[in-house]
Amino acid sequence: MNKTLLLIICDFLLLNLLALTRWEKAEPARAKQPPVPEMSSNAVTKDQDLVETMKLSLEDERAAREQLAQQLREASSALGEREQNLAQLEYERGKLSGTLTQAQQRAEELSQQVAAATQEATMTKDELARLQRELEQRRQEAERQQQALAALEKQQAEARERIEGLNVAVRVAEQEKQLLAQNLTEVKQQVEVERAERVRVQEATTQLASGVGQLAEQSGALTKEIRDNRPINANILFSEFLANRVTTRFNAVRPGLFSPTQREKEAATILVTDGTRIFALMHIGDTPFPLTQTSSNWETITAEFVRSPYRSETEELRFLRADPRIVALPVTAEEAEALGVKVYRMAQDPFRFPDAVLVSGGGAGYGEVGFKLDSSEPGYVRVDNRFFRRLFGDFSPSRGDLVLSKTGEFLGIMANNNYCAVIKDFDAAVTLRTGEVSAQQPAELLNSVAARVLAMPLKLQ
Repeated sequence: MNKTLLLIICDFLLLNLLALTRWEKAEPARAKQPPVPEMSSNAVTKDQDLVETMKLSLEDERAAREQLAQQLREASSALGEREQNLAQLEYERGKLSGTLTQAQQRAEELSQQVAAATQEATMTKDELARLQRELEQRRQEAERQQQALAALEKQQAEARERIEGLNVAVRVAEQEKQLLAQNLTEVKQQVEVERAERVRVQEATTQLASGVGQLAEQSGALTKEIRDNRPINANILFSEFLANRVTTRFNAVRPGLFSPTQREKEAATILVTDGTRIFALMHIGDTPFPLTQTSSNWETITAEFVRSPYRSETEELRFLRADPRIVALPVTAEEAEALGVKVYRMAQDPFRFPDAVLVSGGGAGYGEVGFKLDSSEPGYVRVDNRFFRRLFGDFSPSRGDLVLSKTGEFLGIMANNNYCAVIKDFDAAVTLRTGEVSAQQPAELLNSVAARVLAMPLKLQ
């Protein structure tokens, strides 16, 4: 209830209470005096005492009357004040009646306002529900954003960890770069073959100092230069030979007195390339054809490469111009890939090291051997049989042995027990195609090969 209305009602009740009160009944009751006793003529003393007593009583009565008169005057004065107060209250009651009417009107207005407020509260309740829904949606969105922020912070943490890992890798790369620079310095001190190679190594070292990116670009070339300038252990070279040798089988048929004569030969060799072409190389002693000037007139000749489970035939035999005793059998790139073996490169600088690794009998033995240049025979090097170092296997240098440089490249084939034919190209002096060969006059071709060999200096035969 409104406080103003409650106050008006309380004032109205108070005025009614004051107006209906009977103030005349509120005066104090007068004290009754006891009756005066009759005086006796016979007893003077008693009368005197009675008189004295009556005097005292009269004085008390007079005092009581004066007191009552005083109280009456006070009551009259209070009654006048109360009448004035009553008139004032009547005036105020009329005034309050108007105020009450206004208050009732105000109450009705307040009731209307309360109804409007109630309706507005209902609308506000719907609005509040809508706001609560929006608040819940915003809260969910905030949670999603919080989760996304947590995921982003996690990603940032992971990114910082990766960055730290990259920083560590960069520092490690810098240390490796410094170590590599030290190794290059040592290699540069060891490699004193050509000034141009030293310049390239220094340029590569300068480029390495510029950053890890350039280090990655130059690492291949530096690795190649280091490998080219660092000798490989003979054990490693022989192990690679055993893993990459290819078996070559020959089958030659010629007419006989009663039946055709068939001759077979098998040799283990390697594949060699000059950068464009690939050939299998071997000594003529590893083929069915003897090195004489009375060769037989063969009818069919076949040659095939065998490396389980693959096998393929070659189309021709080349007797090289460098030394006709060296036979080259062409191999395609597809065949080399199918055989699954390493293709050796020709030595670009065969005289870089004074020693070479010699492999005998297709892998029967190997060892390191020194060689010397012969100014009278530029296409050959002379093997020093008297100083054969770290020899492995029960063999001595002989014709047909393969010779590898200390860098792992193909150097040549022993033409005889003392000289190695250095192979620099695959140019043929005589070519014999396989298959049906009678039309090619194979006897004459092979006799011409023997004649070329016999025309060589005696020390090379």
